[in-house]
Formats: sequence, structure tokens, C-alpha cells
Amino acid sequence: MNRIDRRFSELKRAGRVALVPYVTAGHPSPAATVPVLHAAVKAGADLVELGMPFSDVMADGPVIQNAHERALAQGTGLDQVLEMVSAFRRDDVDTPIILMGYANPIERRGVGTFARQASEAGVDGLLIVDCPADEADDLQGQLRSHDIHQIFLVAPTTTDSRLNHAARLAGGFVYYVSIKGVTGAASLDVDSLAPMIKQVRARIDLPVAVGFGIREPAQAAAVAAVADAVVIGSALVDRLDRCESVDEAVVVVREFLAPVRQAMDNSAPVSVEETA
Repeated sequence: MNRIDRRFSELKRAGRVALVPYVTAGHPSPAATVPVLHAAVKAGADLVELGMPFSDVMADGPVIQNAHERALAQGTGLDQVLEMVSAFRRDDVDTPIILMGYANPIERRGVGTFARQASEAGVDGLLIVDCPADEADDLQGQLRSHDIHQIFLVAPTTTDSRLNHAARLAGGFVYYVSIKGVTGAASLDVDSLAPMIKQVRARIDLPVAVGFGIREPAQAAAVAAVADAVVIGSALVDRLDRCESVDEAVVVVREFLAPVRQAMDNSAPVSVEETA
């Protein structure tokens, strides 16, 4: 069983909502990435998203754009990302890792080669921002043969046709984009989430993670009341950007995520039907 499926099954039995932090590989330094991932897990992360540095991160705001630029400037490419995953797996064989990025580096390497190498490194899921479900058929065969789930983004603007494609192809979970715009660009409207999540669940029988715009424990707790997972990225990446050492980055991750985890655990889950 894919680690993502196993983790969500465990969380459902425990009545807990997943905390999914995002960090960019190679940021604030290549040496910090693996310690940061381990620190996130110790602070309560259930899954982790690892950004693959790319030069044209069109769906991301200035904070994550800067993180990608810094990572690239320090020599973090796809080979280094996979090496980081392998290093993480030497001490953690259970926590699911989702690579998040863009299609260009994968296509340049070759989808089949990438899928094999990612599987060997210990990757469990792949979220390609510029590969919507209705363009993903060719990628799917390669990923499935290596037990890697493709995670799809859905949003308030997603058409019925794309939702239907996502329902057919998606694995692991669905990532619901809670705002219109790029990462870190707007405030989260928590009140609108429950009915939208209900619509997604009516089409796709997978856990629903919510991301974009979540910056603090209170927001995470509010989202945890209606979603299966909370994704938090830009707020954490912004704090990591100020770190000057690996040790400082580890402390920042623990101090940032621990209160988020506590707030989520203290949030009483409410069914989508009850809040609709």
C-alpha cells in the first residue's frame, strides 16, 4: 500500500486531520533540507510536500519564488532533490513524501526515468502544478507502475469536466486551492470552505487537503474542522528564508509547526454536511 493511503487510513481511525507542511528543496540551503524534513515530522507533520526548484514557478507568490531562486543558485536540481529524499528515507520509512513542482524538469528527464528514480528514492506522490487531470493520461501509466500517486489541484474555478477527470485519475488525496491567485497572495475565507469541500467530495472519493492562504494556528484549526488535511507553505518558507544555519532552520520549523499541530488537534472536527 502506498504510504499516503496508509497514513490517511491511520489518521481516520485516530480521528485526526493531517498536517502537511511544504518546504522547497535546497532552501534555505541544501544541507538544511533533510534536517528540516525530520524536524517537521517531530513537530507533528503527517505528510510532507517537497518543492522541486524551478525557474518559472507561475503558481507561486514571491516567497516561494524566492525560495526556488535561492535553491537553484545553490545547485539544487532534480538529482539533488531525489538524493535528499533518499537521505530522509534512511531514517524515516513511514512519512509520505509528495514532490511538488512543474512539468518541464520531469519531461526533460523523461517521465519513465523520473518515475523509476522517484520510486527508488522513496517518493509517494507527485503534484505537478501545470499538469491538470485532463492532460495527465500519459503520465499516469508510468506513475502507477511505480506506485506513485498523482495529486491534483482543484479550485473554486475548476470545471465539471476537470473534476470528472480528476475523479478518474487522482490518487492519495485531492489538494483544494482555497483562494484565487498564487501561493501566499490572499487571506483565507474559511467560511466558504465547507460547501466547496462538500462539492469536491461528491465527485472524488479521496481525502481533501486544503492549502493556500493558511498562515497561523487559528486558520489551520478552522480548516481542520472541515477538511482531511491542512497544507501550510508560504508562511513556513518565509521564516526559513531568514535562517542562517541548519540548526536555526530546525528550530524555526519546530517552533512554527508545533502550535499549528496543537491548534488542529484542539479543533473539534465537524462534518461537511453539518456545516453546509
